[in-house]
Formats: sequence, C-alpha cells, structure tokens
Amino acid sequence: MSELLAGRQAVREALRANRRRFYRLWLEGDDPPEERTGIVAEIVQLARERSVPVRTVRGGLFQRLADQRVNHQSVALETGGYPYADLDKMLSKVQGPPFLLILDHLQDVQNLGALIRTAEAVAVDGVILPERRAAGVTPAVSNASAGAVEHLAVAQVTNLNRTIDALKKQGVWVAGLDAAPEGVTLEQADFTGPLAVVVGSEGAGLSRLTREKCDFLVRLPMAGRVESLNAAVAGSIVLYHAFRQRRGEV
Repeated sequence: MSELLAGRQAVREALRANRRRFYRLWLEGDDPPEERTGIVAEIVQLARERSVPVRTVRGGLFQRLADQRVNHQSVALETGGYPYADLDKMLSKVQGPPFLLILDHLQDVQNLGALIRTAEAVAVDGVILPERRAAGVTPAVSNASAGAVEHLAVAQVTNLNRTIDALKKQGVWVAGLDAAPEGVTLEQADFTGPLAVVVGSEGAGLSRLTREKCDFLVRLPMAGRVESLNAAVAGSIVLYHAFRQRRGEV
C-alpha cells in the first residue's frame, strides 16, 4: 500500500534515511528536474541516487493536495508505508542506558509529529505507540515532524501496559508526565539511568493503569491561569531536560 509524502523536509528526510520503498518523486510545474534549485535540487539528486523516477506535473496531484490543505511545497514522494520497528530489535540496538518515549494514546497527528521531532533531536532511542485508539505514523505526522520520524525507530505494540511491565523487568525506569501534586519537579527527577518518559493523551492525560505503573511522576509547575500545557509542549520540555541531564549539563 503506497503513501504520498508531501513537503520538502519530509520528502528529503525520507530519501536521506532510505528506509522506505520509493515509487515516484513528483515536482510541481513545467521546469525540468535538473533545473530546480536549493532544497528541491537536493531532493532530485537524492531521488536519482535511489533510482526513483522523477516526474513533473501541473495541477492535478498538487491541486488535490492543496484542496486537502496539505502544505506540499511543490514536492511529493510516492512511497511504501512507514517501516515500524520491532520493539525487541529496537532495544537490542541501544548502546548504553536506553532513552525511550512512550505515548499513551495520543490522538493528534500534529502533537505526535512535534514530539517525534523533539525525540529525534535529543537522541531518544525509540518511540513506542499503542496500535489501537492512537495516532500512528502517517504522511501528516512525517510532515509535522519535519521528516524526523524517517530517522527514528518507532514501534507499535498491542498492549502498552504489558510493554511497560516488560521494560521495567529489564531495568528501565518509567517516568510519567502528570500534573498530580505528588509528582516531582524536573530538578528533583533523576533521568540519568535507563529511562522511558510517558506522555498521555491530549484530553485525559495518562490512563489510570499506565499512571499506576510509572515508577515516578513528573510535574511542570505553572504560574499562569491555564491548567496545563499542550501535550507536545510539555513532553518536549521533559525530554529536553532529560537529555541535558543525561549529558551532565544540569
């Protein structure tokens, strides 16, 4: 089953990562591919290196994408589906204490893309998603992550809580992001060992069972009038602090 990635960053990173099957690269307009400049020229070069056919088109495909409010930036790549990682293989490739991100039924593709972009930037070893009742990796997620998801290992699991149990048996500490008063602050938390950070869904936060399985909860003190931060913003703050702590910077 093919997908259509749109947007220059998502397309370039997919080609750079070279983990998918590629079928065609589409460019909007009549200018020949070899006359394109900037990042589009780089995309064309990568496609040539991967033996991907390059086609130009006016309207049609790109008009349909525009009608769907997709910011295609005049570039689209027809690919195979996203190559999800096998969880065990993903963990076996980790060197040193693992640094994982678990998403507890996150629904919004923009939030998923934003968190994945942060995760890739701070050297998270892998992202774990439930198969059901949660956003998966779609072209919209690749676009929202600026292509970062193409470089990151993402595993889907049938039972998130069993997966958490299995990780804990392997010595991974599970830190849940929650506004509960019993949670510790970033400065109080120890993120230096084998770690999985859990971010809950946009509306409900962590599910009850997932929350109970966390070794500790992390809260972000707030001084404003709103009750909480966006899931992607809050998760990114915790991931970045953990990254700096693991590097000995804080």
